[in-house]
Amino acid sequence: MSKKKLATVWLGGCSGCHMSLLDIDERILKLAELVEIVKSPIVDFKNFIYADITLVEGSVTSDEHWHEIQEIRAKTKILIALGDCAVTANVTGMRNYFSKEDVLKQAYTDAPSNDGKGQMPGHPALLKLHDKAVPLQEAVTVDYCIPGCPPSADAIFYLLSELLNDRIPHLDQERKLKYG
Repeated sequence: MSKKKLATVWLGGCSGCHMSLLDIDERILKLAELVEIVKSPIVDFKNFIYADITLVEGSVTSDEHWHEIQEIRAKTKILIALGDCAVTANVTGMRNYFSKEDVLKQAYTDAPSNDGKGQMPGHPALLKLHDKAVPLQEAVTVDYCIPGCPPSADAIFYLLSELLNDRIPHLDQERKLKYG
């Protein structure tokens, strides 16, 4: 049996979902036997070529995220929204109650920790923040969602092991693993 290609991607989030993926602990060795990692923040592959399964953490917050998720969806067989930021925009979406300009001003010029000399970043290589942070399903079609902030390692392991073994996951089982 050939290994499936697995990618993990981190958009607008905190990396907590990737920490939960690593919290699978020794079970990760079982998954490693079934996958070839083709992209991940924990490995140094720059280009996204193709994946059978892609886990995406975080919401779409910028022009770069928008283009990246479009490319990922086009080159992925099964796309999984990993965690509440990917599913609902969660914490990253809290900025949606304010204008983009106010958010940037608070972060760069008006923050109490600033020395009063803060300047708005303007380098062309920087991400161009969107007006609103949005969950993945507002940008692309999502095949599965693993909710949680962060999602449980058991839920991640269950969904991945089912998909990697060519089984259709029973999401009621996934919810039992997450919520007890």
